[in-house]
Amino acid sequence: MTLQSDRAGQAEESGPTASGGPAGGADRIGEAVRATDPGAAWAVGGPDGPDGPDVQDVQDVREGSDGPDGRDGPDARAGAGDPGRVLDVGGLAGVLAVWPVIGLLVDAGELRLHTPLTAYGAGEGLPAGTTAHHLLTHGPGTSPALAGLAERLCGGPLAGFAADRVWAPLGMTRTRFTADGALRAPVADLGRFLSHLLTPAGGPVSQAWAAQSLRIRTGELTPARGLLWHPAPHGAWSHGEGPALWVSPSRRRWAALVPTTPSAPLRTAFREAAFG
Repeated sequence: MTLQSDRAGQAEESGPTASGGPAGGADRIGEAVRATDPGAAWAVGGPDGPDGPDVQDVQDVREGSDGPDGRDGPDARAGAGDPGRVLDVGGLAGVLAVWPVIGLLVDAGELRLHTPLTAYGAGEGLPAGTTAHHLLTHGPGTSPALAGLAERLCGGPLAGFAADRVWAPLGMTRTRFTADGALRAPVADLGRFLSHLLTPAGGPVSQAWAAQSLRIRTGELTPARGLLWHPAPHGAWSHGEGPALWVSPSRRRWAALVPTTPSAPLRTAFREAAFG
């Protein structure tokens, strides 16, 4: 693994910059999702939250509808497409938990991205000279090493630190790791997280960390990557291959999709409907 250089600039954009939703709005997006996966949960929005009648926040989901392990209990009534239903979003643990906690550590000066992990007593089993920057830009499969680094520097479990320092301040009250290590959250909480990335001042994800992460950090190497985020069409950045998130600072727009079954065609159709 070689040190990858930074390259200034953003992912290449296509289409005009806009702060509102694409033509057709939520109805068009809903049609694109239902055509492939009627049970998928999804939301789109901007800095002020979700938009469209189909993605409104669910305020009346009763506390206690989850079982003791965080799974849906017998009193849960929300359907699969309901943004209030707690879903398995384990594929997003890297960006919902690891990435913002690493950002807090960087902002506090407790972690330098280009310093070898051995300086922090971490990185066992990894190639000599491996840094947090390598892991953040390396792609899938690096979250366990990053989680271990974060826990070492935080002095405790990542789950508790993320809940206290990231999710609670954002009102993500139903996002949690279960006893078996699975990450569960409603789409409404994903929307809260993504809305914050478009207006991060004063919250757990700083403007500086978001700006560092949502730009090409791999120089001329391919595939191009940011820090746990990947450039996508229409000026957006994405994370996740099953449950997936997109955010476009230039368009002031975000999107979240939790399919019943991972599907590349669905991801593409949803992204194009949300941003195209």
